[in-house]
Amino acid sequence: MSGDPARPAPSPIRRTVVPVLRSHRRNLGALAAWSFVETLPVLFSGTLVASALDHGFLAGRPFEGLLLLLAYGAALIAGTLGTRQAIPHAAAVVESLRDELTRQVVRAGLYRAVYAEHAAADVSTVARVTRQVESVRQISGGLLLSLRTVAFSVVAALIGLFALHPLLAAATGGAVLVAGALMALLTPLLRRRHVALLRAQEELARRAGPQLTGVRDVVACGAWETAGRAVGVRVDAEAAAVVAGARAGAGRIAVVALGARLPFAVVVLASGWAVRTGLLTPGALVGAMVYLLQGVEPALRALVQTVGNMGLQLSVTLRRLAAFLDLPPRPAAGTAPVTGTGIALKNVSFAYGPFARPLFTRVTLDVPDGAHLAVVGPSGVGKSTLAMLIAGLETPGSGAVTLGGTPMPALAEAELRRRVAVVPQQSYVFTGTLRENLTQLAPRAGDELLDEAVAALGLARTVRRLGGYDGPVTGAGPLSQGERQLITLARVYVSEARVVILDEATCHLDRAAEERAERAFRARPGTLIVVAHRISSALRADRIVLVGQDALTVGSHDELLAAAPEYAALIGYWHGAGPRPEDAHGIPPRL
Repeated sequence: MSGDPARPAPSPIRRTVVPVLRSHRRNLGALAAWSFVETLPVLFSGTLVASALDHGFLAGRPFEGLLLLLAYGAALIAGTLGTRQAIPHAAAVVESLRDELTRQVVRAGLYRAVYAEHAAADVSTVARVTRQVESVRQISGGLLLSLRTVAFSVVAALIGLFALHPLLAAATGGAVLVAGALMALLTPLLRRRHVALLRAQEELARRAGPQLTGVRDVVACGAWETAGRAVGVRVDAEAAAVVAGARAGAGRIAVVALGARLPFAVVVLASGWAVRTGLLTPGALVGAMVYLLQGVEPALRALVQTVGNMGLQLSVTLRRLAAFLDLPPRPAAGTAPVTGTGIALKNVSFAYGPFARPLFTRVTLDVPDGAHLAVVGPSGVGKSTLAMLIAGLETPGSGAVTLGGTPMPALAEAELRRRVAVVPQQSYVFTGTLRENLTQLAPRAGDELLDEAVAALGLARTVRRLGGYDGPVTGAGPLSQGERQLITLARVYVSEARVVILDEATCHLDRAAEERAERAFRARPGTLIVVAHRISSALRADRIVLVGQDALTVGSHDELLAAAPEYAALIGYWHGAGPRPEDAHGIPPRL
């Protein structure tokens, strides 16, 4: 049972790899079948050569011997076909593993960015996807192909040796087991040496980087010797790690010697005695040498060279990925349902870091259920941050943000995300049909609701141009920025969200389209909060929040004009003097 405390949970890699292998049972079965076909030359090589000698050339029947050698040639052709047919099945498994690892790494990166301590966007996630996951893909593909060749070739050679004489199979099998045991003992040592080399290389790069980038300072200060000693120690450490790895790798020679060369030497040394006593025929002796040289030895060389090297790299890479995929505990999620849409900020303070200047200090704001609120202020003052706090996407350093009177951390997250939607300035349109884009947040939305959204937002022309709701949309398709924003707005319009926050979500629309979009959302049940980039958005709102330096000022347009000089300056007034910009030009100014 997964909940048994005495049994450790499976590693993230095992949780990723095992399901992929289980989902590809058919491909693995086909891979095994074609691998058997591929090893037919190894299986029949020694037997056919032995028969060609004993029953053909040595028996005075050269034609029969040639036929047997031709049969060996046919087995080689069949083996080539097996190799060709096996590769697509191996590729299907490996590509699926790559896709699953990519999903897991991206998920872990996003999780850590949101929930981990000192959360921040982890740029190393990109390196893990582009380098480590791709490395796993390449290595696992080569390893899978090599491992099956090793396993099937050794088994086929042992079967062939048994057919020649059971004693040959027993002696060779024992030698292969000893060689395998030696390889198993060497593997942990080789892994440690490989990790030590990687660490030495990383430390050398860390120490040498500042010296190289600051070489002018080194020259100016005459610090050649000091810099040389600092880097030289790391160069010596890397050289020592390389030598240690090479010494450990020399043990691989013993694996091949014990598994293949030792049985071959025994067969050669005992050949005269075996033929004189009738234990083996001359053909059987030659056939045994063929099995050892063409079957067992190449397989062991692949094991200690290709498989050994790739196995070490794969092991180290998977361990690093496992450490990244082993996610820290997620903060306890709330379970309270959403019971209302009234939002309140009470004594909220917020900064983007422990040493950053606070954007807000003990600010208070009430947004009643069904309100239409506009947020205005100079660029960079914190309007979008306020929107993220209201939506529960940012957590205040102190104070509380409540929805329906309940603190947001206590609310059920899935329900909160359904009820509160933020539409950012950046529009996200993905490859698929227009219907899939529009119903992403409401999969059960029918054509009637989609028609309502399209009519309310003025999206009908785009729908017709794309060929209806089932027309194709591509992420980089021929959509204008305004059309992308309208699709994103329609996606939220048909959703269940009853608090909609438009964070400059209409910046690519003209004034008429922007007004239509805001009126459409205002007509929906619920609360509308607009982070305005034009003063016209503020004039349409019931209440306006002016975001200043560490302060929020709330009022109507006229109240803010009278009480907040910053608001007057923002729209072109200076203490009531001067004409309105929108009266002079007919176009409201951007905030």
